[in-house]
Amino acid sequence: MTSLQAILIAVLQGATELFPVSSLGHAVVLPALLHWSVDQRAPAFLPFLVMLHLGTAVALLAYFWRDWWALAIGVLGISSPHQTQESRRVFLLIVVATIPAVIVGFALEKFVRGLFGTPVIAAAFLLVNGCLLLFGEGLRGRGHRPLSSLTMLDAFIIGCWQCTALIPGISRSGATIVGGLLRGVDHEGSAHFSFLIATPIILGATVLEVPKLLHAEIPAGMFELSAIAAVIAGITAYASTAFLMRYFRQQDSWALNPFAYYCMAIGAGALAVLLVT
Repeated sequence: MTSLQAILIAVLQGATELFPVSSLGHAVVLPALLHWSVDQRAPAFLPFLVMLHLGTAVALLAYFWRDWWALAIGVLGISSPHQTQESRRVFLLIVVATIPAVIVGFALEKFVRGLFGTPVIAAAFLLVNGCLLLFGEGLRGRGHRPLSSLTMLDAFIIGCWQCTALIPGISRSGATIVGGLLRGVDHEGSAHFSFLIATPIILGATVLEVPKLLHAEIPAGMFELSAIAAVIAGITAYASTAFLMRYFRQQDSWALNPFAYYCMAIGAGALAVLLVT
C-alpha cells in the first residue's frame, strides 16, 4: 500500500463511516475498480484498520463530548437529580440499541462478510442501500418526536436496523437513521442517536482487533503510516459529522434522497464495470 492509497483510504473511511453510503461497501468496491493490490484481510493491514477506526471514534467523541460528559456525570450520580435520571435513561437507550449489533456481530460477522464481501455483491448492496434510504424517506413517521421521547423499544428497533450494516454495501448510519425516521423521529434526532451509538460500536471493533496485533507481522513503517492515516480519518470524520448534523437540521423533508441516488448510481455503475471487466 502506497502513501497516496493510505491517505485516500483514510479520507474515504472518515467520510463514508458517517455519511449514509456504507464505508464497508466503498472499501470493498473502490479498490477493485481502481485495481489496487491492497489485501484488507492481510495481517499487515491490521494496524492500519485499527488506527482508522480509532481516529473515527475519537472524532465522534470530540464532536459529541458534551453528550458524553453529561452521560458520564449523570451515570456516576454527580449531577442534579433530574439530569442524573435523564442521563441514565439515555445511557440505557444506547446500551439497548448496541446489544443487537454486538450479538449478531459476534455470531455472524465473519460468515456474512465472507459471503457478501466480494466487489460485485458489495456493489449490488450499495444499490440496495440506496433503495433502503428512499424507503425510509417514503415511509417515515409523519410525527416530529424529539430525541428525548425515545423509548427502550425504539432503541431496540433502531439497534436491529444497525445489524444490517454487517453486509458490505449497507450503511450503518443510513440504516439507523431510517430506523429512527420510521419511529417518528426527525432527521437531526435520528442522526444524533445514530452517531452516539456508533461510538461504542466502532470503539468495540477497535478493541477486539488490538490483541491480534500482538501476533501479526507488521512491516516497517506501517505504524507510522497508520498514525498519519488515523489523524486524516479523524479530521475527515469530525468535518463530516459537523456537516451532516447541520444538513439534517436544515433539510428535514428529503435529507436522505441525495445519498440514495448516489448509492444507486455508484452501485449500478460499479456493477456494470465489474461485470464487464
